[in-house]
Amino acid sequence: MRAAVEELTDDQLLKLISERPLPTHVAIIMDGNGRWARARNLPRIEGHRAGAEALRDAVKAAGELGIQYLTVFAFSTENWKRPKREVDGLMQLLVEYLSRYLDELDESNVRIRAIGHPEELHRNAWETLEGAMKRTERNSGLQLILALNYGSRREIVDAVRRIVSDVQGSKLDPSSIDERIFTGYLDTADIPDPDLLIRASGEMRLSNFLLWQVAYAEFWMTPVCWPDFRRTHLYQAILEFQFRERRYGGLR
Repeated sequence: MRAAVEELTDDQLLKLISERPLPTHVAIIMDGNGRWARARNLPRIEGHRAGAEALRDAVKAAGELGIQYLTVFAFSTENWKRPKREVDGLMQLLVEYLSRYLDELDESNVRIRAIGHPEELHRNAWETLEGAMKRTERNSGLQLILALNYGSRREIVDAVRRIVSDVQGSKLDPSSIDERIFTGYLDTADIPDPDLLIRASGEMRLSNFLLWQVAYAEFWMTPVCWPDFRRTHLYQAILEFQFRERRYGGLR
């Protein structure tokens, strides 16, 4: 099916998409910025900067389609291992992105949220993010969820710690703990699980991203590096999603 979908124009893709239910929540692993830059003999930060522009287009497209939630893996707990110069550049890029496009996002009714431990980012990055979240908290359109200083294993361990604390404080009966209760202790407690997970750059792994939440998500991988990802690719992913049968372990 993919070959046929790739031959369609944006208008044709949109027409087909409009005839079927949309995914409520799309999650994206924005991978390949460094490889994109290396292939062009550019500094890695230029790949990340180009990736920020790709994110802008994806956010616009998702909002126009009526997607309710878009979660993007922006900075992982493992990314601290990268050279200080690159980490500093990524922090500054977050500030630049939010400062430059906050008016646009707000006018588009986008609500900005974050999961992970963004409060541990560099101070200017955290303060800029905090201000953006506060400014857009009443917006009712697309919820743009930035996974920042995020790692799914850490999220799960944090949830277990909070559960243990509540059990010890007699706030929670251990016998009542089930999947629903556990989910309520995750960073995404009030966010529906992703229906569709997109990963750019051809990699075939989750990289510690939303391990619990994507248990029943449909995966769509593309060899396209994230800076070259355009709304056309998002449309293609959504259309393929719409034609898949989601049985959740059952039969049809």
